[in-house]
Amino acid sequence: MLQRFPISAITMACFSMVSCSTLAATEKPEISKSNSSDGISEVIVVTGTLQQSDLLTLAGNIDRISSDDIASVSAVHPSDILNRATGVHIQTNNGMESLPSLRSPVLTGPGAAGAFLFLEEGIATRSAGFANNNALSELNLAQAKEVEIIRGPASAVYGSNAVHGVVNALTKAPRNGGDATLIVGPNDRYQLQGTLGSESDNQGVSGNFQAIDDGGYRDDSDFTSLKLGLRHDYVNGDDQFKTIVSGFILDQNTAGFISSGDNGSDCYSSTYSEENLYKDSNAMEKNCDTDAYREWSSVRIATSWQRELSDDRSFTMTPYFRVNQMEFRQHYLPSKAIEENSHYSVGMINSYNWQVEQNFALVMGIDFEWTEGELTQTQEKPDSYSWGKARQQGLHYDYKVDASTIAPYVQADLQLTEQLKFTGSVRFDATQYRYDNLIADGTTKADGSSCVNNNDEPIECLYKRPSDSNDSFDNTSTKLGFNYRLNNDIAFFGSWSQGFRAPQTTDMYRLQKQQLVGEIESEQLDSAELGVRGVSSKLTYEVVVYSMNKDNFFFRDAQGLNVTDGETSHKGLELSINYDLTEQLSLAVNYSYGQHEYEFDQASSGVIKGNKVDTAPEQLANVRLAWQPTDNSKLELEWLHMGEYYLDPANEHDYAGHDLLQLRGSVALNNKMNLFARIENLTDEKYASRADYAFGSYRFFGGQPRALHLGASISF
Repeated sequence: MLQRFPISAITMACFSMVSCSTLAATEKPEISKSNSSDGISEVIVVTGTLQQSDLLTLAGNIDRISSDDIASVSAVHPSDILNRATGVHIQTNNGMESLPSLRSPVLTGPGAAGAFLFLEEGIATRSAGFANNNALSELNLAQAKEVEIIRGPASAVYGSNAVHGVVNALTKAPRNGGDATLIVGPNDRYQLQGTLGSESDNQGVSGNFQAIDDGGYRDDSDFTSLKLGLRHDYVNGDDQFKTIVSGFILDQNTAGFISSGDNGSDCYSSTYSEENLYKDSNAMEKNCDTDAYREWSSVRIATSWQRELSDDRSFTMTPYFRVNQMEFRQHYLPSKAIEENSHYSVGMINSYNWQVEQNFALVMGIDFEWTEGELTQTQEKPDSYSWGKARQQGLHYDYKVDASTIAPYVQADLQLTEQLKFTGSVRFDATQYRYDNLIADGTTKADGSSCVNNNDEPIECLYKRPSDSNDSFDNTSTKLGFNYRLNNDIAFFGSWSQGFRAPQTTDMYRLQKQQLVGEIESEQLDSAELGVRGVSSKLTYEVVVYSMNKDNFFFRDAQGLNVTDGETSHKGLELSINYDLTEQLSLAVNYSYGQHEYEFDQASSGVIKGNKVDTAPEQLANVRLAWQPTDNSKLELEWLHMGEYYLDPANEHDYAGHDLLQLRGSVALNNKMNLFARIENLTDEKYASRADYAFGSYRFFGGQPRALHLGASISF
């Protein structure tokens, strides 16, 4: 086994909340319930403070998806596993595409990218200015050790994009041996994954892979996905190293929206009303965008070096490299343009941990990142003019951006009394973009000529390209929190925190003709929350109320217009309960109620102050009843509830919501082999995995019909 730091050092670190960084070289203590010698039940988490922390001492919310849950679900899509968490809803589009919601509406289009931060061992999967709505697909959630989720802002720790939430996938430590799993399902779906590892006294290495081939339940909607991972741990005296390499490849034929505006076309014909089109199974299986596709690859490498300087001081340095490449057709827009984007980054996360005295600790550090990215957008369709917009054939955009970020930060923890602890964090992020436009500036075609309307009169093109520029954004984010231990098993906590999102490069440089160059500012979100948390041997629970306000909200309205200065408010209640009813029977309840409203007026977008933000269901619920009749078998029934939500800012069109049942079962034949099965959508509910209203039509992604999946796993 790998050598660990002395137990006394880990105990003090958990007490003071200044222990090893997320990328520490040795394996963390198991994140599971256990009773310590003094009767205090501990759950150890790492996300939210960049350190290992006892859950009961945390001054903020956190949700954790355990290794048992991950193994039970064997996720294909991010929604399969993340929708089990409180206040989280991941809408599945087609193939590996998805849209996230964490204590927020489901955000789409410009402005959606960068509202959430996705991490692997504390390292962002994409550069902050180059986010993508579908970025969860890059994480290998099915083979993670655990997944931890913060709802609400965490920019004081993680910087830009940690606005509405953070998802952090933690990897498994190397061990001797391995495992392999095969899952088969309908529509020629095959999923093969496995791990292989080895460890000695001072080092360990492991590799994992996941390969998915899925024919898709819609016409011409097959995809192939491959994820690879490598981890190497090494301990040499006071030095610990951990290296993680992750790779991702996706080749997808995409099936786009089924639009009510296409009814009666060559694609499909339906007798259902527009708002109920999703109930027509035959229509939902069609693919009206047979030329849509997505090709995507990424690689990430990170090495953490942690050195113990003394009993009360240590530092961690984590250099990393990432590269992302993507090409896809924008099937959801009238132009059907092809976008090609790529970026590569080098960066380093640095922290210095100092246990100043028994009740006071500091973490100080500075993060650096440099990124080079580029984007082209090309329309193959002939020139067109509709809705007052001229869309030209050929290049719409062709630019490069160099981006750099420098971010110093400090975090302090003060244990004022045995029961009361205060925590504070402040971080300053300086972001700079150096933009180079490679075609004609302005609202012309790429060669500088004008677009024309239907009368062949010269007009501005829809797409606007700024001239070359250097743009800077400085943002300060703060978090203040407290935690009060009522007794050994219950804690009361609260926090005030800020989140920000520096404008994405696409927000800045892929404009439309009605926008002004340089009018975009960083989104800012202020949040306050109060909660109570309990951890015991049979019962774990968390109840949180929150209130958030966001300025400079950037989004695209139902008319396809970009709005750059929106204001929204978000208030809600979240509840999670995990209770062992008996030794064989357990219950898990995750419920959230949220009010998400516009706080400004804009007639052109249909926005009226007090309207509900579109695609923001008030109620979400996930309830799971698990029965383990024997040591070798388990059965779980899961109920997912999606509440009603509006489809447009004017609140004139809505989706009724849905309820789904999932059934899972497993049996261990011996200590090496396990058989399992799951039935998705047990009652064969007709529902929309995503509903939308835009360009005068209802648009739907039909939900997966009832599907049986069978699998087997073996360990060695």
